[in-house]
Amino acid sequence: MMINFQVCSFKILKLFCFLILLLPTIVSSGCTCDAEEATDSNKTEALKYKIGSITSILVAGIVGVSLPLLSQKIPSLKPENDMFFMIKAFAAGVILATGFIHILPDAFESLSSPCLKENPWGKFPFTGFVAMMSSIITLMVDSFATGYYKRLHFNKSKHVSVDEEIGDQHAGHIHVHTHATHGHAHGSANSSEELVVSEELIRHRIISQVLELGIVVHSVIIGISLGASESPETIKPLLVALSFHQFFEGMGLGGCISQAEFKSRSTAIMATFFSLTTPIGIAIGIGVSSVYKENSPTALIVEGIFNSASAGILIYMALVDLLAADFMNPKLQSNVRLQLGANISLLLGAGCMSFLAKWA
Repeated sequence: MMINFQVCSFKILKLFCFLILLLPTIVSSGCTCDAEEATDSNKTEALKYKIGSITSILVAGIVGVSLPLLSQKIPSLKPENDMFFMIKAFAAGVILATGFIHILPDAFESLSSPCLKENPWGKFPFTGFVAMMSSIITLMVDSFATGYYKRLHFNKSKHVSVDEEIGDQHAGHIHVHTHATHGHAHGSANSSEELVVSEELIRHRIISQVLELGIVVHSVIIGISLGASESPETIKPLLVALSFHQFFEGMGLGGCISQAEFKSRSTAIMATFFSLTTPIGIAIGIGVSSVYKENSPTALIVEGIFNSASAGILIYMALVDLLAADFMNPKLQSNVRLQLGANISLLLGAGCMSFLAKWA
């Protein structure tokens, strides 16, 4: 069943990417707020920086998402140790700042642009509404998916317990029956422990896959925006800022994937998928730069809605599934030193990602 869930999740990710790939084909409509055309010499120079940005961002993404996965081999960085709490808090701060500082303001800017008609875009706060609805939908998916797989596992465990009891009833001798009953009780205790571990594993897997969905949507959009730009002065700071952006986001996602304990193949697919999204977006942007009009009404609406939805997903995941779960953990609350370290890590993660907003 878990394999089917993973397959379903990857299909959803592919569907979202397919929708995003349609973006360049629908943003070339007539616009009233066109940017000034860049000179040919600027386009040639800009292309060099775009190609460099593909390499830089790809490497940053690979390193960022791989560090938490490779850290599983280091005893002090395993999920059950204190240091992992601080790493997760830092990663959650990065994801939270990404939603609040990087994505949501861009969405507000797009959907409140003067290039859009006053009715309806100027008469209703669509950015906040879409972000709110995406958070609610994420909560629903989170709840229904977790409940569904818990019920499946519970029914399976219950079926095994019934079979064991039927076996006990067929025991002929009283001494043998008592011994079997004792063995059954011991087996039930082990089953309960395994059920708790399995439930946690399901939660971590759902969290990591929904989180990747939110990150992927935003990553492709910013990649297309960079690739479609013809200004070297705009691309230079974006190249550096987005490389760090991708690195920190990769650390956040990698930490969640490491806790999910996927098989090696699934882990490699998720890490590769994350690493390639922004470079693919840049390549698409380069390919459609001649027809892509960043300030056209259709482009602003599509980008604004996608960014709003992505922000809602990331903010929900950071606050509910990452921070609330860890900061309310009895292990952290009973250790003042660990609690202080986690809070400082959270502030550092949010601060580092917020600082990058000066350039990206």
